[in-house]
Amino acid sequence: MHTHSIDQWTHEHVFLGTEHAHNERRTWIVVGLTALMMVGEIVGGWLSGSMALLADGWHMATHAAALGIAGLAYLFARRQASNARFSFGTGKFGDLAAFASAIILAMIAIQVAWESFDRLMHPVSIAYSEAIAVAALGLAVNLTSAWLLRDDHDHHHHHHGHDHNHKLHHHRDNNLRAAYVHVLADAATSILAIGALLVAMYAHWVWADPLVGIIGSLVIASWAYGLVRAAGSVLLDVSADEDLEATVRERIETEGDRVTDLHLWQVGPGHRAAVISVVSDHPLPPTMYKRRLGGLRGLSHITVEVEACPNHADAH
Repeated sequence: MHTHSIDQWTHEHVFLGTEHAHNERRTWIVVGLTALMMVGEIVGGWLSGSMALLADGWHMATHAAALGIAGLAYLFARRQASNARFSFGTGKFGDLAAFASAIILAMIAIQVAWESFDRLMHPVSIAYSEAIAVAALGLAVNLTSAWLLRDDHDHHHHHHGHDHNHKLHHHRDNNLRAAYVHVLADAATSILAIGALLVAMYAHWVWADPLVGIIGSLVIASWAYGLVRAAGSVLLDVSADEDLEATVRERIETEGDRVTDLHLWQVGPGHRAAVISVVSDHPLPPTMYKRRLGGLRGLSHITVEVEACPNHADAH
């Protein structure tokens, strides 16, 4: 007779992204670059009197804070990955960080819009050459940061072709995506700031500078809304992978077996959990149903409940 300890039947719940360590490193590099440039733009905008540059600087300040949150989320998720207190691991910390940074963006968008309206009503003189120089430097930092945070996922998995029939975006790291969106939006705002300063300098349209501050606030708000939706969906366990759900049903529902309940949700970047209830005239052990789902990309944790069909049981 063979005896087995319970440890032989348990398994870890580590649902971190495959590029977690790499993403953490490059996020901290961008945090340093962003914080350095943030100080430069805010000081430059204050000395030159440019609202567009100040808006870009405060926008970058929100990115520095949000990127810092992203870095801390990576750090905490990695260090607590094996902590049994987290029932389904720490894979969602990135989405929590993305949601928090989106709220920060929304708050700053309101502040920038308010200050821009005030400057529109009460124009001030601007040192254009200095403001443009600082904005151009900010743009260079933003583009460098965007390059560092670019999503390599599509390149890493392009060779898989049609090996999996559910969408790639379900495997992306929302924390990295949030960080990338922050610096990309900031780059767009920097371009607007430079354009507004050039127009104001050569056409003498002083109103162009605060107007771009308002446009920048709308850009910030739009990105914040997108991040809230994406991260919130994961935090609330919204099942958005219809292709994977259909595949699970197709593989389980053979030989008279029927899926009566199916819950599919994301527990980390590239990791989904599933709870499946099966009714069958000839019930099989749960492990047999799990084997039918073998090889499905992104399906990392499966719980199967099997019951005999009531009508079939009554017949016997």
